[in-house]
Amino acid sequence: MGHYDAAEPDPAAHHYEDYGHRHWHNALLWGVGLENISVLGPGTLYGKGLTHGPRQKEPGVGDKTISLKECHNVTIRDISILKGGHFGILATGVDNLTLDNVLIDTNVDGMDIDCCHNVRVSNMTVNSPWDDAICLKSSYALGYPRSTENVTISNCFVTAGYDLGTLLDGTFKRFHPSGHHLPTGRIKFGTESNGGFKNIAISNCIFDHCRGLALETVDGALLEDVSISNITMRNIDDLPIFMRLGSRMRGPAGRPDGQLRRVTISNVVASHTSGRYCSILSGIPGHQIEDVRLSDIMILSQGGGTRMEAQRRLSERENAYPEPNMFGPTPAYGFYIRHVRGLEMSNIEVRTMKADARPAFVLEDVKHADFIHIQARVSSAGEAFALENVRDFNAYLSRPLPEIHLESVGEKKL
Repeated sequence: MGHYDAAEPDPAAHHYEDYGHRHWHNALLWGVGLENISVLGPGTLYGKGLTHGPRQKEPGVGDKTISLKECHNVTIRDISILKGGHFGILATGVDNLTLDNVLIDTNVDGMDIDCCHNVRVSNMTVNSPWDDAICLKSSYALGYPRSTENVTISNCFVTAGYDLGTLLDGTFKRFHPSGHHLPTGRIKFGTESNGGFKNIAISNCIFDHCRGLALETVDGALLEDVSISNITMRNIDDLPIFMRLGSRMRGPAGRPDGQLRRVTISNVVASHTSGRYCSILSGIPGHQIEDVRLSDIMILSQGGGTRMEAQRRLSERENAYPEPNMFGPTPAYGFYIRHVRGLEMSNIEVRTMKADARPAFVLEDVKHADFIHIQARVSSAGEAFALENVRDFNAYLSRPLPEIHLESVGEKKL
């Protein structure tokens, strides 16, 4: 028998999220319905007895370090968390939340910001080899859909590159995954996305030995008005940028598919990214990602893609759990873009460390796409772009393409 408070009873009406998301009492520190509270350092919270997995449901077992629900005016600052359990910090329905100068060295999620409004996350360092570092969610845990909105994330370092505890103690021992596990440690929107995401700004963040950005809405809600800038990435295990509008629909029946729109990503440098995968922007048939602006981006991939991979047709997988590697090896080495309307890409350079037989860009079912000052190496077959079912395609000041406008394309290599 452990010594943590028992988890509150399960909500009777739904089980649309994991067990850890719908309980708050089984934590080292927890609060429900509190106002004007602070957790201030210096000091370390050591979740030695916290767990994650099948034992979570046992009486007296805790699975979170700090757990807050429906609180108001909260500050967590100048602390460290070691071995945080399922969540180092879980905030659900918390408004006016400030997280500043917190170092989390943990085995699962660093922090989950779920259904929260007016959030400031700054100066964070998170090492989370087995799950996400900073994760925005909008689950059904409150018993109704609530957005996560008005959030800034700035001046943060996220990684999955170190053995548990060695970032905190300064020995920095490299994490070596076993089996098929890819280190995680990223900044992510989703997967739980019942309430949606609005007005989010991310800036001045470093990714190292982890996965890249993931923006996902798959449960019938909006993801809109997002600005991401000044990001550096190195040794990315899958791909730098993943945007997914899907139709998993883990929530009450009858909701329409969501929307992903009005996103800008600028000033990104990514090096030593995986050669198997390229950045992906993918909606689903009949539901397109809309109004995306990507600018001032340099990506250096490991390359090595084959001609057989260049010919791959990726399945739609509308209802699948979204992950960057969900489609397998991609037919492009730079960007794979599908079911998108209103795309502008400017000052983009994509290169590979090894020869690659795939084109830099693959576009399928794309409308109104402008490519301005693009630098890309052509494949061994002499292709930089592969287009299928594309309307209103424009390229200017780009190498190796001449200036070109295509009103409608069934299938074409450029």
